Amino acid sequence: MDQEEGLKAVDNIVTQFNTYEDFLDSQITTVDLYYLEDETLARQLVELGHRGTGERVKREDFEARKATIEIARLAERAQKKTLTSAGKDLQDNFLMALAMREEDNRNGKLSSVIFIRDRNSHGQEISGYIDYAHRLKTEDFEVYFSGKKRLLPRPKDMSFYNWDTNIAVCNSSPNYQVIADNPEGLLFKFKRDRKILNVDPKVQPGDNSTRIPVPTELYIQAVIFDHISRRKI
Repeated sequence: MDQEEGLKAVDNIVTQFNTYEDFLDSQITTVDLYYLEDETLARQLVELGHRGTGERVKREDFEARKATIEIARLAERAQKKTLTSAGKDLQDNFLMALAMREEDNRNGKLSSVIFIRDRNSHGQEISGYIDYAHRLKTEDFEVYFSGKKRLLPRPKDMSFYNWDTNIAVCNSSPNYQVIADNPEGLLFKFKRDRKILNVDPKVQPGDNSTRIPVPTELYIQAVIFDHISRRKI
């Protein structure tokens, strides 16, 4: 039995039995108990590999895999709890699109860049590019998915432009490096696989990237760029 098959065998046993003692008991026959007349001794013989009707698993291996599986289960449950879009009555295409991408942006399977053009509270037209995964980590999206606030670009996002004041700001994010001095226009380099995301609507966005215009009643214009990294996290 190779290592992978061995791990699968241990995992099957770990998920089947709550405790190591339960596993040992499953290996003990009525004949063993009849002759040994001692349940503790019977367990010890099974643990040492001298008795038993099935696969031998060491106590430390059982408990280590049990702990690993439990940690993974708790992490998955915690991840589901952090989905602020869960259970929301989303009426707009833009919010639905964000909800569809929330979990994958949180766990790193997907990296989405959001372009928004609209007017701020002062009536000024603004636009910008938002690193969705980074924003999810740094603020509570409950207010956006519940409709209490609108998601708008800020001067601290990857790109921000105020069309009335001509204020333009660019900032690299934890996921993207901003390339602002490119003669062909604004580019973003995804730091994990170093692939270039081109946001020019006249050209292809780049390797493993897609550009999705989102019809919405919340904004003048909204576009989502999705990038899938080929590199393992």
